[in-house]
Amino acid sequence: MSEETNTEEQSTKKKKDKEPKGEMSFLDHLEALRWHIIKSISAIIICGTVAYIYSDFVWSIIFAPRSNDFWTSQMIIKLNNYFGIASEGLNKRQLNLINFEMSGQFMVDVWTAIITGFIVSFPYVVYQFWSFVKPALYENEKRQASGAVLVMSFLFLVGILFGYYLIVPFSIDWLAGYTLGSGGEVVNQINILSYISTVTSIVLSGGIAFELPIVIYFLSKIGLLTPKFLRKYRRHSYVILLIIAAIITPPDVLSQMIVSIPLILLYELSIFISARVDKNRRKKMNEA
Repeated sequence: MSEETNTEEQSTKKKKDKEPKGEMSFLDHLEALRWHIIKSISAIIICGTVAYIYSDFVWSIIFAPRSNDFWTSQMIIKLNNYFGIASEGLNKRQLNLINFEMSGQFMVDVWTAIITGFIVSFPYVVYQFWSFVKPALYENEKRQASGAVLVMSFLFLVGILFGYYLIVPFSIDWLAGYTLGSGGEVVNQINILSYISTVTSIVLSGGIAFELPIVIYFLSKIGLLTPKFLRKYRRHSYVILLIIAAIITPPDVLSQMIVSIPLILLYELSIFISARVDKNRRKKMNEA
């Protein structure tokens, strides 16, 4: 009897692991989603308000990449000097920012605070999204994705830093120095809104781009993407990444390598993740 009881308990436990706990109606799901959205927006507003209060500090960070004293520019100079290459660094040109509208600077300050609030509160926003999805998952899926919030937040932060310290200063240097014709006919007077939109879009794009391994993980999990596909188009992907690095960096090999190597490593990490997921999926299918 005891053996039969243990067998029944084990089978019951397996069924619980395979079945989501509890059922909610469609309206209950909408209500839960509404509260998660409200909490996320509230966190963004709170962090954005703090960023607006300390706007002087925020703007010192935003304006920093346009200076030749910026960390990236100084590292470029040191690396080139180490290899015996003459270099003046980045942002050698004077970049003048102007404003055309009466409320322009105020609106730019507000939107910058909101974007800063989103970046700072991103881990909490991801946690709210995870809290909404988590009840619908099986117990074994919850265990497998237990560190998803931490990993997504970490990759987003690394992507933000990558965009800020590498992509932004190179892009500012290249775009500010780009001229039509023989040069001199058109003077670059950059609108403050244009500058901010460029910086924020690059930084946010970097954070989103570094979520690629997470996207690859879920696409591989449901069978829409395989490591074979990623390996097949590896060379094409490398060419695209090198072209992107060549466009946004000055015309020297060292700068292009600094930008392209992290992107290539990210792609290789995605292949590794896809291979692991595909291997586990095939193993479960064979066991079934």
